[in-house]
Amino acid sequence: MKKLSTISEVCEILGLIEPKTKKPLNHVIRYWEKEFKQIKPTIINKRRYYSFKDIKIIQNIKFYLKDQKMTIAGVKLILNTNRKKLDDLNRVVYTESYKFLLEKKTKKLLSKIKNLKKYGKKISS
Repeated sequence: MKKLSTISEVCEILGLIEPKTKKPLNHVIRYWEKEFKQIKPTIINKRRYYSFKDIKIIQNIKFYLKDQKMTIAGVKLILNTNRKKLDDLNRVVYTESYKFLLEKKTKKLLSKIKNLKKYGKKISS
């Protein structure tokens, strides 16, 4: 693996690609760079180069913003907390998402049970 990657390479690694044009979404990473002080690319001849550590931080930011649907302020809070608090917060995030999935499945099952009680067993032909 290379020591430094360009902004376009980072976009490709993280899947930040415009679906129609297939162009990297460099502006997203530049915006995150302004918002999150943890991202510190090396700038050589006015071009940004990202280390493996920078890519991992950007990957975490993308996970929290895009996958977990957190706000920028929430992600800043996570990145600014110390390691022990970060582990605890990750457990809370995981627990909350797991709780949401369980509630969703429970409601679905209860609905099926209610229909069975109301209409009885379905007879297939």
